[in-house]
Amino acid sequence: MKKLLTAVVAASLSAAAVAHDMVPGKTQEQPILLQGGTLNTVTNGVMSDTDLLFENGKITAIGANLSVPENARVIDVSGKQVYPGIVALDTTLGLIELAAVRATNDMSEVGDITPEVSGHTAYNPDSEVIPTVRYNGITHAEIVPQSNLIAGRSSLLQTDGWTHEDAAEALNVGVHVNWPRAGLNTSWWERRSPEEQRKANAADLKKLEAAFVDAKAYYDAKQANKLNGTDVRWEAMTGLFDGTSKLFVHAHDKRQMEQAMEFASEWGFELVLVGARDAWRIADKLAAQDITVVYGEPYGLPTRHDEAYDQAYAAPAALAAAGVDFAIAYSTGFWDIRNLAFAAGNAVAFGLDKQQALAAITLKPAEVMGVADKIGSLEVGKHASLFVSDGDVMDQLGQKVRLMFIDGAEVDLNNRHNQLYQKYRQKP
Repeated sequence: MKKLLTAVVAASLSAAAVAHDMVPGKTQEQPILLQGGTLNTVTNGVMSDTDLLFENGKITAIGANLSVPENARVIDVSGKQVYPGIVALDTTLGLIELAAVRATNDMSEVGDITPEVSGHTAYNPDSEVIPTVRYNGITHAEIVPQSNLIAGRSSLLQTDGWTHEDAAEALNVGVHVNWPRAGLNTSWWERRSPEEQRKANAADLKKLEAAFVDAKAYYDAKQANKLNGTDVRWEAMTGLFDGTSKLFVHAHDKRQMEQAMEFASEWGFELVLVGARDAWRIADKLAAQDITVVYGEPYGLPTRHDEAYDQAYAAPAALAAAGVDFAIAYSTGFWDIRNLAFAAGNAVAFGLDKQQALAAITLKPAEVMGVADKIGSLEVGKHASLFVSDGDVMDQLGQKVRLMFIDGAEVDLNNRHNQLYQKYRQKP
């Protein structure tokens, strides 16, 4: 009876979390003119008292006192801030709803080597989490499979759409590898001896290398038209060898990152380091080798006794000073990515230039995902994926997103958090 009750409760929770009530925006049907706002363009600085016009989903004009096209919708945004949509990297958005309900968790596949997994295929566009992150300016999110040695491929999706096909911005951009541990775990819960840990680390590294050897053999056979059939695992990795796909390596320890850099150099892969908590320790090397970093630890306590209290917060400024090409992500949880803009603002408080911080959550992520020609800045010809805020979007106290458009379609900014807030305001 107890097991049956648990199953019923889990099923009820799962059913309750199936879909939010917000209807995806309709395709833009008329020109929209935002008048008199402060445009945070990212590429051309901040433009005060400036108009922005978009038609058919694309920005068509930026300037002062633009002419109003026939049948245009005119929105006065004077005194407000206009931003390109925020792009959240390294997320599990739409892959998990309730951590306590296994049926809502599609973050990872069974097995250590699963490159054929695509994050977008398990994406739930009706997730209650999605509207809550939109409310803080996030128009796009990279959906990343988790956990395994080779976890799969990530895709960039818009945060508004009926299906993942509707929301697709860029599919299967790169293969994600969780780099094997390079050091020893000294935590109290670790039951293995140091020697056992070293053997396990070496075995994982060997297994990873063997997978790439097999994938390369498959690619070579395919190029020579000598395949006897299709292996979906190695087929998913062919883009790494022909240069159409990137290698995303999730690693935090300096030694892990150095191993990954050497590995990518030997194989000729375009490398993106994700998480990269220790990136500040090898910033000069990263800059010299032109390695892109997705810094995913903008908050947190020091990881070593001799590190400063603000090491996590000051790392983006250190990367910028060394000339590292980097984006900022919020990789610690599926709900927490709504705070991505605030993480960038926090980096400003600890030394990062404000315009660099804004670029690190807009244009730089778009470059990582190969779509900087479409999104990431306010420029004529780019997609009208943008939002309007009462104040600085990187300031928790000042920001309030009022309007959002993705490819010109207006997005419903209502969400579960707001609904609960309005409900409990009325409680006696």
